[in-house]
Amino acid sequence: MADIHLPPTLMPLFAGLPRRLDLEAATVDDAIGRLDAQWPGLRDRLCDPSGGQIRQHIHVYVDRERAGLDTPLGPGSRVQVIAAISGG
Repeated sequence: MADIHLPPTLMPLFAGLPRRLDLEAATVDDAIGRLDAQWPGLRDRLCDPSGGQIRQHIHVYVDRERAGLDTPLGPGSRVQVIAAISGG
């Protein structure tokens, strides 16, 4: 089971979405797909419309290493999804 940590900016957009949850998934893409199955539209918030990569303003780390959609998840992997903040 991977330990998934999501940014607080997603909570108001998806009813019942917890900030932290345990999830059985083989890769980051698999984890996002499983989350999207339960909270439709979540993938669109995290991935480019083509679905081929994580959005530019979203950063995903697996066990403190920058990750992509194809990054594997092992038992006990910690996945942190961080929404970058910009302004001027």
